[in-house]
Amino acid sequence: MSLYYKNNTKNTKTLLATWITLGGILGGILIGLGVAIKPLYVGVLLIAVPLMILFFSNFEKTVLGLLILRSSLDIFSAQQVPAVFAVGIVGLTILYVIIQLLTKQPIQTDEFWWFFVLWIALQSLWLILLIVGGLGLDSTYFGVSFREWFRLFSWLMVYLLIMQLRDKIHPSKVVDVLFLSLILPLTAGFLQVLLPASLLPSFLVPKGNVFFDIEGASRINGTFGHPNTFSSFLLLFIGLTCWKLEEKKMSLPWLLLLGVLIFFMAATKAIVGLVMTGVFIMAYISPKLSLTKLIGGILLVTIIVTLYISTDFGRERLMSLYDTPILNPDIDISKAILLKPQGNSFNWRIAQWTHLLRAWQDAPLLGYGLNTATYIGPLQAYAHNDYIRSLVEGGLLGFFAFIFLLKIYLFRLASILLKSSEKSKERNLCFILIAVLISLMVAMVTENIWSHTTLFFYWLTLMAIVGWNWNKETIEEDFSK
Repeated sequence: MSLYYKNNTKNTKTLLATWITLGGILGGILIGLGVAIKPLYVGVLLIAVPLMILFFSNFEKTVLGLLILRSSLDIFSAQQVPAVFAVGIVGLTILYVIIQLLTKQPIQTDEFWWFFVLWIALQSLWLILLIVGGLGLDSTYFGVSFREWFRLFSWLMVYLLIMQLRDKIHPSKVVDVLFLSLILPLTAGFLQVLLPASLLPSFLVPKGNVFFDIEGASRINGTFGHPNTFSSFLLLFIGLTCWKLEEKKMSLPWLLLLGVLIFFMAATKAIVGLVMTGVFIMAYISPKLSLTKLIGGILLVTIIVTLYISTDFGRERLMSLYDTPILNPDIDISKAILLKPQGNSFNWRIAQWTHLLRAWQDAPLLGYGLNTATYIGPLQAYAHNDYIRSLVEGGLLGFFAFIFLLKIYLFRLASILLKSSEKSKERNLCFILIAVLISLMVAMVTENIWSHTTLFFYWLTLMAIVGWNWNKETIEEDFSK
């Protein structure tokens, strides 16, 4: 018996050593090929292996770490880092689900997740139609549409991954961790405010766009690809900070953080940021209107507007409204389209919407396919209106599916709010999220909110945890150690 055990142990060690040797040889070949083809692949491989080990050995902390990390990746879009991150999230989530099924462990879901599954499945209809030639464009654009579908699918996986933390971490702790994702974006923002572009690393230099290069020198974007994207991210955390202020009874550190976030919102010089903040404040204070909240809301809006118009660029942006049909009755849509080369982004938007709506009339029912609005019309750019984008890319069917998703967001938050006890944390968070959602829906009229991937990464995290049992004691034992 002893001899058999020794031989068996020896054989096991020999086999293990063989596999390690083969793995080392294979790994060396892969790394060598990676260096020859693209060095980024090597970096991804070297990060992926320890990440997978951490993912399964310390699941809760790794998931929260990924939450924190996501806000700092957009500046590396040219290197495809956000795309690799999305693929990694999807892969890890699917692998986790497979292991849970094999070990007969429960998988946490809720009703909204299953609705989201059906909604994402509906979006795949446009991939099929694009292949068979049932849309306004041919299968040449399949790659573009598939990348958009996969982006939406990664949101579904993010929601599922966060749901696996239910009953392991208290939801309020998840919100606390989310605030750590502000550190790098705000640090980058401070550098962009304080230092000239010549002293900044190239990846932190704010970029203008192809039509209005002056924006790059006048605005900040933190760790995001565009100032407007940064502004929607800031709006979400302004909302969460207001929630914390209500919970902490006007704690000074949270007031200071709110002031910092408002400063950066103004520094983005995004008019859409001003509008979103104003709508958020009105939507937040209106259900529980009091003199104190009214004065505070007016003060916040006044501070943001004052900071915005304190710069030449901000004043010029606001004055440009007088050269649009919005405030000038002498300028109609036709004239606005002709004026678009003069650098007025408002007239440019009117021209873009007009071209897209004309194109939609050629494919009214099913549209042209996911993420194809950029390739339609003479301007070849983002729609800058998510409602028109959904109409052009998905036709009437896609448009109503998009509106239905937004309504489901509102319905879910309202139902949780009505079920929650008075002055409970989840009830107050629902008020905040409803106000944020209303402001985002307003911003979708003139901005590409739907393309702000990082925003929806955190939005879906909050949508997942708000439905948890906030009164239940967490079963996690080691996380706080």
